[in-house]
Order: sequence, then C-alpha cells, then structure tokens
Amino acid sequence: MALLEHHFDMAIETPDGIKKLRELILTLAMQGKLVPQDPNDTPASELLKEIAAEKKKLIKEGRIKAPKPLPPIKATEIPYELPVGWEWTRLGDIGISQTGTTPPKKDPNNYGNHIPFIGPGDIKNFFIDYTNNGLSESGLLKGRLIPENSIMMVCIGGSIGKLSINTIEVTCNQQINTITPYTKVDLNYLFAVLRSPLFQNKIQTEASGSATPIINKQKWISIIVPFPSIKMQRKISKKINQLMALCDKLETERDERNQKRLKLHTAIMDKLFSVSDPTQFNQSWNFVTRHFDDIYSVPENVEDLKKAILQLAVMGKLVPQNSDDQPASELLKEIDIEKKRLIKEGKIKKQKPLPPIKANEIPYKLPEGWMWCRLGTVSELITKGSSPKWQGVQYTDAKDGIFFVTSKNVGTYQLKLKDKRYVEKTFNTLSPRSILNKNDILMNIVGASIGRVAIYDLNEMANINQAVCLIRLFKTSNCYDYDFLLYFLNSPTCIAYMFDKQVDNARANLSMANINKFVIPLPPLTEQKRIVKKIDQLMELCNSLELQLKESTNRQTSILNAVLMEL
Repeated sequence: MALLEHHFDMAIETPDGIKKLRELILTLAMQGKLVPQDPNDTPASELLKEIAAEKKKLIKEGRIKAPKPLPPIKATEIPYELPVGWEWTRLGDIGISQTGTTPPKKDPNNYGNHIPFIGPGDIKNFFIDYTNNGLSESGLLKGRLIPENSIMMVCIGGSIGKLSINTIEVTCNQQINTITPYTKVDLNYLFAVLRSPLFQNKIQTEASGSATPIINKQKWISIIVPFPSIKMQRKISKKINQLMALCDKLETERDERNQKRLKLHTAIMDKLFSVSDPTQFNQSWNFVTRHFDDIYSVPENVEDLKKAILQLAVMGKLVPQNSDDQPASELLKEIDIEKKRLIKEGKIKKQKPLPPIKANEIPYKLPEGWMWCRLGTVSELITKGSSPKWQGVQYTDAKDGIFFVTSKNVGTYQLKLKDKRYVEKTFNTLSPRSILNKNDILMNIVGASIGRVAIYDLNEMANINQAVCLIRLFKTSNCYDYDFLLYFLNSPTCIAYMFDKQVDNARANLSMANINKFVIPLPPLTEQKRIVKKIDQLMELCNSLELQLKESTNRQTSILNAVLMEL
C-alpha cells in the first residue's frame, strides 16, 4: 500500500489516472490486499451461518418472503483466490433484494408527495435526488417499499451499474435493483463491492438484450462476491474511505490547478484582444512565449490558443503593419477592373450589386490600410453542387468516373480522402458550374459539419454535391492569399458568423446568398503573406506542444499502468 500511496501524485498528471486509482483501490479491497489480514478474525463461513439463521428468522416472522434458492458456486465461476478466512458467496445470500415496480400512471391518485418514487435519472453516483415525482399512500400499496440504507442500482440501459445508498425509505421503478444487507454485513463494504470493477464488469457481461442491456434480479443476485469477516469488512470500508478522500483531494487540486491555468490564459487573451498599442501587445505576447509551457500544459488550453492565434491574426494584431504596403482599397480597384473585363469577355455574368456593409455588420475595428468587404466582391464564382439522383447520374468506380466531393471529404483546413466516391463523367456536362479547379475553396454548408473549410489542392478532375459550396477567387487581380482567406474562414469570427446565418429547416444550412454577403477583412497582400507565415510558425509550435503533451501523458500513463500491475 505504501507503493500505491507513493504514486498518487503521478495519477494527477494523467487524464484518467485518478479514475484508475479509484478502480485499483476497490480491486485491491476485493482481493483482500488493501489492509493486513488478521488470523484471529472469525472466518466468513461462520458469519454466513449467522446470516442464514437471520434470514430464516425473518421468513418465519413473515417480514420477508422465502427467496428462491441460489445455485452452489462452481469452481469455474471463481476469478481468483481469496485470503484465508474469506468466502465467495452470491449477492442474494448476504442481503434482501427487490426490484421496483411502477403503479399504474393512468390513475393520478397513485402519485403524490407521501414517499419518493425513484427512477434511474434520480440515482447519481453516491447520492439520490428525492425531490422528483413521488407516490401517494394508495400508490405505495401498489409499489415496493425500499428500507433506508439499501443499495439501489440501475439495471437497464446506458447507465446500467450506476448506484447509490438511499438514506430514507423510498420506492422505485422496475429499472432499479435494490439490496438491503443483513445485520452481519457492513453496508459500506457491500457498497464498495457493488461499485468495484469486479462487480461492474460482471454486470456488463451478464446484461442481456440486443438494443438495451438489462440484468434481471435473478442474474443480479446470482453474481458472486468476495466476503470477509465483519471486522475485516469494517477495516476495508474505513481504508477505502481514507484513500477515496485522498483521491477527492487530488481531483480538487488538479481541477484548481487547471482552472488557474485557464483563468491565466483567458486573462492574457483578453489583454491581447483589447490592447491597441503595439508595444503593450508585444509585452503581453512576450509573456505568453516566456511562460508557454506553464500556461499551455493541458490540450484544451492549446486548442484555445490556436483559436486565439487565428482571431488575433484576422484582427491585424499578429504582425506589425507596414505603411509602404499597397492598401486594400487599391486591391479592390484591381478586382473591379478584372470583373468588368471578364463580364465584357462573356466569361462571367453581371451580378446584382451586393448591399453596402452596415456598421452593425462590422465585428471589430481594422488596422490602417485594411478594409471590410463582402466575400462575393472578391469571388469570381460562389456556387454549390448537385445530387447525382437529381441529375439522373449513377455512382461508379474510379476508372469510369470522376471524383465526387461530399461534405465527408471537406475537413478543417484539409481534404479527407479516405472515403472517395465517384460518379459518371456525364455529371460534369449536367453540372458544369460545380466542376472544381485547383485552389478552389470548399465549404460545408449543410448539417453538423457546417463551417468546415479546406482548399481543393488536387489536380484530379472533380465535382461537388449539394452540401458543399465552392468559392473561386478572381485570379489575375491577386488580391487574396488563399491561405489567409482559409485561416479567416476557420477563425472564431467567421465560424460564429456562419452559425448565426444558417437557416434551420429540416437540416441546418447556409444559403448562397448569405455566403456571398459574408463580411471579410481585406489586408494589404504583402501583410496577408506575413500573417500566414506567422500563423504557420505559431501553429507548428502549438502542434509541437500538443505532441509533447500527448507523449508526456502516454509516458506517465504507461508508468502508472506498470506500477498498478505490480500491486
């Protein structure tokens, strides 16, 4: 046990280390390894005789019904050898078990505030919510009274195995099994048995039902459990409580430490977003870089940092401005010239003018030389694809078809190519506007994957379906760095904008009209490239930190697992 307690501090550094420690404490307890054995203890076999005598007395007095005899324990059921003086016994032999029942709900007179009526949702781990629906006096006559200091366990569904001890008399429904220990059984020891990995794993094994796992009362009370003397039960319960309290303390310390890191991260980010003076910004950013390892020692903080980097970038705070850069206003003039040329040459159609940007559409102030514009202003084409079914086209194999890009293929920043599908080549004839060019920006516009944006960087001929939008920028004006726009479209500002503009019919979706009207920042082109370079450097640093955290966690987990295996 000294070895176990020595490695408690290691558990705080691994994601599920404290959970594993709790499981180990219970496992050692069930194996008789948690506290020293006392050869002078009355053997459990004698205790079981006393329990059997108590059971007969209660039956004779009419206080309980005679239960169906449980079968003898077979050698094949025994998972490990117990210490001298312990016995394997079935759960039903050391307690009075009941399954709840539900009085007819069609009679409202069955329900009231006379006694709590407990359902699976009322059982939390280690406490019960008694404040919900109850039974009336007449309803209690049609229910089952569960004495106080019984153990209640959910016996069906996804929360099967969840349990607690009731501190008052209650009733419960048929989704709960209960056991009230006999007087020679320590309640807290039995509670430890039922929440141990030994018992919980057995429940999962024994649970039947294809869609919904369920363990009936007979199977439940037939599970074998390790049983020591009453004196040993109490010693084990006391030790478990001490060690679980230490686990609670470690959890609190871990949560407080992580909360402090999160608060520090939030405070720093607030400062970075709020300051307008470049000197103050640099001071705050230098603080981040100096204390990077301390602040960002949990994956969640690193993920928040990535979002913050993008947000600072698109606000013009990540790199210094250069007054010699060509301003965005000149880029927009070049786009207008190119657009008129393409219309005159018949390569694109003249579009309806986009509305001017209103003050309430602007999320933040831009630096000198930047401008807000609409996505449709800088795009030669914004369109979505079509369904093969709508076009009367069949799916086919790669050699006879063209790559058909769906929302599954559009990830965040990059394409997902594990699940490629192909359609007949005639699809391009039927839906020519949605044929992809290399460097087209793809955006998911339907369902749960709304907002995922990537660049189509393949040379392969391809088309898109109706859940994907393509955004094609004007080429010759060269006003946007593709990577900068990609970063903006993945930034918190744009993601929030997308979710604000989505239309929720049967499935959430973004319309082409709203995408055309997206308000986007346009910096000088040379600054865009500086920003992209800086983002790439910082993202590489974040990825490296995430890898270090993962490797450190894996290393600590391996050490902890090795230590636990030795115990």
